[in-house]
Amino acid sequence: MIAVYDAAGRVVGAADRAEVYRAGIWHASAGVLVRSGDGERIYVHRRTDTKMVFAGMHDCLAGGVVGPGESPEETAVRELAEELGITLTGTEPRPLARVAWDGEWQGKPMRCHVFAYELRYDGPIRHQPEEIADGWWWTDAELRAHLADPDWPFVPDTRVLVGDLLS
Repeated sequence: MIAVYDAAGRVVGAADRAEVYRAGIWHASAGVLVRSGDGERIYVHRRTDTKMVFAGMHDCLAGGVVGPGESPEETAVRELAEELGITLTGTEPRPLARVAWDGEWQGKPMRCHVFAYELRYDGPIRHQPEEIADGWWWTDAELRAHLADPDWPFVPDTRVLVGDLLS
């Protein structure tokens, strides 16, 4: 089950994830842009080929869908620990941006409110093997160069806001 939102970004209920994706129901996701402590690099990763949505694509937000009764910030912190093994104690990610993405995935509507946060971090990263296939650090310029290629497989909901997050 995941939280269901309306087009304006208000929580209105909960539904099965597969049904939300199948019917193009508004929902929300939250993710964390992990920057090196000096702010010079961003952690980019490739999703596994077995993911339900955006399989095998690249992303720079470690995140996932908001669960029932969960705030976007709670989702971001939970997903950061699950996907990259980064457990926060006393440090919260900084809110960066929010966008409503009314897009398409595999020929069906996909509607998602995306909440982006940022964390400065230089510690170890441990991938969740079911979610992350590979990961590496890039400068903003390296990521921007890849994003300039519209055919580069980068998750579309993050793509709509990431340009504004790069220097």
